[in-house]
Parts: sequence; structure tokens; C-alpha cells
Amino acid sequence: MNDLITDIKALQEETLLNLQSSKANNTVRAYKSDFKDFGLFCSQNGFKSLPSEPKIVSLYLTYLSTKDAKMSTLKRRLVSIGVIHRLKGHYLDTKHPSIIENIMGIKRRKGSIQKGKKPILISHLKQLINVIDEQKSEDIKKLRDRSIILIGFSGGFRRNEIVSLDYDDLDFVEEGLKIQIRKSKTDQFGEGSVKALPYFDNQKYCPVISLKNWINISKINAGSLFRRFSKGSRLSGNRLTDQTVALLIKEYLKIAGIDSKNYSGHSLRSGFATSAAEAGAEERNIMAMTGHKSPEMVRRYIKEANLFKNNALSKIKI
Repeated sequence: MNDLITDIKALQEETLLNLQSSKANNTVRAYKSDFKDFGLFCSQNGFKSLPSEPKIVSLYLTYLSTKDAKMSTLKRRLVSIGVIHRLKGHYLDTKHPSIIENIMGIKRRKGSIQKGKKPILISHLKQLINVIDEQKSEDIKKLRDRSIILIGFSGGFRRNEIVSLDYDDLDFVEEGLKIQIRKSKTDQFGEGSVKALPYFDNQKYCPVISLKNWINISKINAGSLFRRFSKGSRLSGNRLTDQTVALLIKEYLKIAGIDSKNYSGHSLRSGFATSAAEAGAEERNIMAMTGHKSPEMVRRYIKEANLFKNNALSKIKI
């Protein structure tokens, strides 16, 4: 009997490890960050955060709504609270009527229209590359930064996917470049995928040529593709962080005279999807590049891109 109890405990521990491994590291960090705020709310009001109960979670969501939190924030926090409960071996009914009906009420009373961060479109992309090329910094840094931005945009990459790239993930072929994505946010089983970037006619903005130049000047032939610089322009072996990519994008937006507060590290990815939609790319082809599993977000990009296409006002002659 004792052996059975020991085995069950071992299985429980192994199951928790499996649950934790099912989520990408960045995703787990985001869940923990969200749950930390929930824990603070609970401690300040004398509630237990783990395990919690639906009525407490509902109160927390109401509290967030009074702070003008976006509906997307409320939904994300709810998901995070539920996931942390599962990871810790607890059950929480996140679809309890007291939670769902409260969210519906908040949505009706306050609305759910959000003003998200803007996409970096083709015109912005060219401005950023031009600004980088005009910098007085060393060529090696300029080639790294322009490659990050061009690859990030052209592949519809998430920031963590960009910084996770290794030299061995690249396969230069006659048509362009094939990039192996070993694991991503929506690839929880680690099956991997391949993105193909063709050569551009305009070589100045071609991600494949830019990346070749970066590899040649950096002499990287193994390990992480995008690395930090130590003192001066000396390249280290340390991989860049996704936060660094976001800061890098904002830095060049400012230099280009573009209000950086309206953009984020996600703007490259959303910029690709929006630009592709404007150019008439089909939904399934956009999803194949960005890795979106649900068409909902891609359709938002397409809707945004089509605002001025076949606009009724454009038919009126004034």
C-alpha cells in the first residue's frame, strides 16, 4: 500500500512537470506575472489566492474593470489564474456563471473596443532600415539590427522566436531562405515548422541578403544567431532577449521621428500580417507564415487592411 501511495505521489509530481512543460517559457512567465497581481489583490483584501474560488476571481475582474483595464486584459488574467491553479494541482472553474456573467456585464457596460499598438507597415519598415543605415555605429551592429527587423517583419515572427533562432536553423537555397522554427507559442507539442523567405527584388530591404551579410561579418557558424555586444562592437556569445528586440525597435522608431509609444515589439509581426492582407494575400497563407492557429486575429488584421478598400465614401464625388 505504501508503494502505491509513493507511486501516486511520483505520478502527481510528473504530471505537474508535464503541465509546466506544455507551455512555452515566456507564456509561463506571463501567467506568473498576471497571477502575482491577483495574489496582491487577494492579500490586500484578506482572500486566499491559491486555491481561490469563482466569486473571488469575479471580484478581482470587477476591480480591474474599475481601473479601466481592457477586456483583453481581463480575459488574459482569467486564463492565467486558471492555468496557475492547474500547474499547482488545484481546480478552479473559470467558466462558473459568476465569472462569465460578470464579464458579459462588464463588456456591455464599458464596451470592449480597444486601441492596440500600431503595426509597422512597409513605409515604416523602410524608414527604420534607412535610419539604421545612416547611423554612425559600427557596420556589424547595423547589420545585426537591420537583420532582426527585416527577418522579424518578413517572417511574421514573435520576438521570442527571433531571439531563439540558431545558425543551424537556417537553410539558404536558390529561392531564398528556409528557417526551421523548433518550437513556438502555438506549437506546444514541439513539432516544429519551416518558414520560407524568398529573395526581394529590392536588395536593400531583402531579409535574406541582410542576414547573409550579418553572418559574414559576424563570422557566426554555430549557436545563437542574434547576440549581444559587449564593450564597443565586440560580439559576445550571449543570446539577445525578446525585451532587447522590443527596445531596439522603439529606439529606431524614435530616431526616425515616429512616436514609439504607439508601437511594440509585436508591431513587426502585426505589420507583416496587415501588409500581406493589404497586398491581397489569402487568410490561410498569412496564417501559415505567422503561425496563428485561430483565424480570429488574422481576420482583424485583414479587416484593418481593408478599411479603405471599396470604401463607400470614396464613391462620393465632392
